[in-house]
Amino acid sequence: MKKLLTLSLALAATSAFANTDNTLQLEDVFQLEYASQPTIHPDGGYTVFVRNYMDIMSDRRLGNLWRVDNKGELRPLTGGTANDHSPTWSPDGKTLAFVSNRTGANQIHLYWTDTRDSAPVTRLTGSPSNLTWSPDGKWLAFTMFTPSSKAPPVSLPGKPKGAEWAEPARYIEKDNYRFDGAGYAPDGFTQIYVIPASGGTPRQLTHDEFNHGGQLTWTGDSQNIIFSANRRDDAFEQPNNSELYQVAMKDGAIKQLTDRNGPDRSPQVSPDGKKLAWLGYDDNYKSYQLTHLYVMDLNGNGVPKLMTTELDYSVDDVKWSDDSRGLYFSYDKEGKGNIAYQSLSGSRRVLTDAMGGLSYTRPYSGGSFDVSKSGDLVFTMANPYRPADLMLQTSKIKRKLTSLNEDALAHKELGRVEEIWYESSHDDYKIQGWIAYPPNFDPTKKYPLILEIHGGPHTAYAGSFAAEIQLMAAKGYVVLYTNPRGSTSYGVEFAQEIHHNYPSQDYTDLMDGVDAVIEKGFIDEERLYVTGGSGGGVLTAWIVGHTDRFAGAVVAKPVINWYSFVLTADMYNYFTKYWFPGLPWENQEHYMKYSPISYVGNVKTPTMLLTGESDYRTPISESEQYYQALKLAGVETAMVRIPDAPHGIAGRPSNLMAKVAYILHWFEEHK
Repeated sequence: MKKLLTLSLALAATSAFANTDNTLQLEDVFQLEYASQPTIHPDGGYTVFVRNYMDIMSDRRLGNLWRVDNKGELRPLTGGTANDHSPTWSPDGKTLAFVSNRTGANQIHLYWTDTRDSAPVTRLTGSPSNLTWSPDGKWLAFTMFTPSSKAPPVSLPGKPKGAEWAEPARYIEKDNYRFDGAGYAPDGFTQIYVIPASGGTPRQLTHDEFNHGGQLTWTGDSQNIIFSANRRDDAFEQPNNSELYQVAMKDGAIKQLTDRNGPDRSPQVSPDGKKLAWLGYDDNYKSYQLTHLYVMDLNGNGVPKLMTTELDYSVDDVKWSDDSRGLYFSYDKEGKGNIAYQSLSGSRRVLTDAMGGLSYTRPYSGGSFDVSKSGDLVFTMANPYRPADLMLQTSKIKRKLTSLNEDALAHKELGRVEEIWYESSHDDYKIQGWIAYPPNFDPTKKYPLILEIHGGPHTAYAGSFAAEIQLMAAKGYVVLYTNPRGSTSYGVEFAQEIHHNYPSQDYTDLMDGVDAVIEKGFIDEERLYVTGGSGGGVLTAWIVGHTDRFAGAVVAKPVINWYSFVLTADMYNYFTKYWFPGLPWENQEHYMKYSPISYVGNVKTPTMLLTGESDYRTPISESEQYYQALKLAGVETAMVRIPDAPHGIAGRPSNLMAKVAYILHWFEEHK
């Protein structure tokens, strides 16, 4: 029996297939940078953004604030080993507020444009989020977790002075008691605070035992703050049913603004203070539902108006035009990030479909943008060969403002990325995907193929840079990644194909993609491999339970048993309500029909498991089940456990390296 692989062995194993040419190497991960959170100065002359980088000493992604003018001249605003983020301008443009840990704990900092100085202006005991200036520039609002002390029901008597007893037992009775990436939840709630713009003592505005997180927006008179929250007593049974509220600066009085079955979130008051825009939908308990844009008057008699009735794509990141006559928003369509302008009269025009690039590890869609008072856009740009840079687009010009990775990647030989469309053999759906070719690809040769499957499952891959994909291609693999049914950005019908039906025909979509690449004539059919994480891990385990065409598989952070998953995952009240027809003990046949564990007796493919030990989204107990089942079934297997890693394994650069190294090690072992 093979011993459990260790991270050090996998990293060492990479030397066995290291390239001598100038392709992307594992250690190059620490050289990557990307732009995010563009924030245009009120005068429109320049943009402040977060320049994200990988710190090799702390093994963390960090970021500093930089400015870039409309001609592309770069200049740092902050520096050092810190994580600066969430920049937001005061209305007069004289002061920039941001959050930073540069003094130790996360605090609110201010940067003054006249002196170019910055300093912390708070001494908070928690981490502030959702910074928002009041229209008069006198106040900053933010949200912060606020602990509440609660004595345990049991205290042990008889402990002598100086005795070293075990840590006291942890008593848990809250509904949602742990969260992926955050661990076990302390007692308390997220509350709304305000602080004078010049600094001073924060004042707590909300006090009830509800979470008041998410985006904040001020009313035009700077007297009220509008927010989203689920303040229902039965919020655990209705996890998706939030409303919009406003809280008064004067006395903390709370007024409810919306009332319907479904989420209402991301409020934005128009610059003239007369209208409110937000995102939401009428909940019909589907696993995927379109997010729409709504607008209503703030005169006390507002009736919500749906602005995106015919748009078959989910809306995100809404921003008002300066004249309050329309809104800008983003949405993904066919793996591309679109930015559109929507007038209140109903007309809409798409301004660009080139936004993206924020997911530098795997090629997920999604980006960010800002818009100036004159309507100029600055957005993160999708590029298959570079992580996100900033692009300026006006009515007259399009200009790339940054080139953050030319020093690290311009001299590298990266794999060429090609878009592919093919037809599903199950029906007439057209499936989109991408092929990454090895550097110096020769179509007369035969290459091994890796099918790499995205998670979610309601997410989408895009034609963006992905370090994991490029590292696989650099080792001589053709890599196929696709958006099978269930993926977003192809309309609600396509995404809802897997509602109460997952995995299903998405397996067929994936196999058809493999066949489409094989038909091109350069794939070695004896060296087909498959891997994926989260939802991609589910599908990888499903695949090896339904075919033995692959020479090796790596199942990353999977769900193996839907019954045990919903009883151990952090969002269990959501999953049971939206992903399944009912509770597991009332629907056992359904749960097990779609569980990969039910088909473990069919598996012949050598299969490795890879999961973070602190993953509470798809707990490592799922991987342990499959590992032991495969052992009992006599299938060659191994398990890789990433210490302290949550669901987002690649959150630390060395873990990204280890993940790819182990995947390639397993595939090289099974040529």
